Amino acid sequence: QVHLVESGGGLVQPGGSLRLSCAASGGTFSTYKMAWFRRQAPGKEREFVAATRWSGGLTYIANDADSVKGRFTISRDNAGNTVHLQMNSLKPEDTAVYYCAADPSRVGIYGRNDYNYWGQGTQVTVSS
Repeated sequence: QVHLVESGGGLVQPGGSLRLSCAASGGTFSTYKMAWFRRQAPGKEREFVAATRWSGGLTYIANDADSVKGRFTISRDNAGNTVHLQMNSLKPEDTAVYYCAADPSRVGIYGRNDYNYWGQGTQVTVSS
């Protein structure tokens, strides 16, 4: 059974950095796409943050109005079982619960429905 466990969240001041990690087990993750989503408020939909295809593959970063592009970087270890999200220059609007997601399908990358496996989430709070 696939299991995803996030870690690394916490309280950080604006302008600070955090590194989230997601440890995956129960599957051959070197062939999975893995991603980070976040939910900024209760009742709000999870939004795409970043994703990476199988180990050593392409990476994708959100590029919308509240863009994390240029501040966040996604990476994964060579075995593909752990994915990281390096978050720099954090802003209060980055406050959210961050979720790790994974899926073996090669179809889709940006949508919530593109992923069947989810972690429980880790809280990131950016505040002075």
